Amino acid sequence: MSISPEIEQRLTLLQEKYNAMGQDMTSYLDGLLHADFLTYWDYIHLDTLLSLQSPKTPFPDEEIFIMYHQITELHFKLVLHECKQLSGAENLTAAFFTARLKRINRYFEALTHSFEIMVDGMDKEQFLQFRMSLLPASGFQSGQYRLIEIYATDFINLVAPDHRQALASAPVEEQFEQIYWKYGATELSTGKKTLTLKQFEKKYAKTFIELAKNVVDTNFNALLQQLKYKGESTTALEDELRQLDVNVNVNWPLCHYKSAVRYLNRDPEDIKATGGTNWQKYLPPRFQRRIFYPSLWNAEQLENWGKAWVEKTISEL
Repeated sequence: MSISPEIEQRLTLLQEKYNAMGQDMTSYLDGLLHADFLTYWDYIHLDTLLSLQSPKTPFPDEEIFIMYHQITELHFKLVLHECKQLSGAENLTAAFFTARLKRINRYFEALTHSFEIMVDGMDKEQFLQFRMSLLPASGFQSGQYRLIEIYATDFINLVAPDHRQALASAPVEEQFEQIYWKYGATELSTGKKTLTLKQFEKKYAKTFIELAKNVVDTNFNALLQQLKYKGESTTALEDELRQLDVNVNVNWPLCHYKSAVRYLNRDPEDIKATGGTNWQKYLPPRFQRRIFYPSLWNAEQLENWGKAWVEKTISEL
């Protein structure tokens, strides 16, 4: 059987490639000869993926709870994939930045739109029972979500509102001590850190602080200012940044707020299923006033941040 010119050309290119690496091409061809054909299930490790749900109770709906949170973390990984590309890009352009932000916004919109699957897909009585077996674990402990926040804005914008002015020029370590989400993980009766928060800080605090230092000049807000300084048109980019602000700081927390109101009583003594976290004040955007890009909103929008969305959501409950 003769060898076609196309195959001969590719063999020549392969030979050059392996010679450049000091490798024996024949050995690699032997490996290819004996290798099996790739399958879909092997490529995405399907059997492993489907084995990662390990309910702690006999309640069937706990599996829904597990899978949805795993799906959420995979979406967060997709977002971080884009964040890393943007933060590490050389010769960043507004067009590249905008395109990647559109991807990120789509990921968050998919999560927001799909949240009802979990909210409406679990029996309330089952949830209230199996959730107690998961303490002190909480979705609050999503390290990937906190990394996304750090990539998205200047770190001072993540500091609790009452401390931002005083800590505006402080080191990252000091700012981190007053980061907004710590106030959502304190015991309601004593004001002390919950075990949920203690575990979270032990695992991730060093990582968060290190990333915050590394992206001082390459977080999304800093990159926007650099593009403006270079004179690039940022109109479309700013639209996507505003949408990201709403997706992450309004729509996403409101999904959780709506879920918490539906499944949990308002009495502080009855919200142990959240690990004791103060979700009534932690989740609503109007309390946190967490805004990634304050310069992109007018005074009225800043003053009423999240108010309309909160009122609409509550009216629908």
